[in-house]
Amino acid sequence: MTPRQLSDYLGVPVQTLANWRWREEGPKWIKLGRRVRYRPDEVERWLSAQGQGGEAA
Repeated sequence: MTPRQLSDYLGVPVQTLANWRWREEGPKWIKLGRRVRYRPDEVERWLSAQGQGGEAA
């Protein structure tokens, strides 16, 4: 998944993804040559770990 694709999926700017990479936050990523890519399974794993809020009573 490209940064643009992930940006669209998460609804965050591409620059936010770049900031997360720089700060070593966000989903795991890999670099292929000069290109950054995200594995969909890593994105889903990261999203699952971000859970907040409570359960309905």
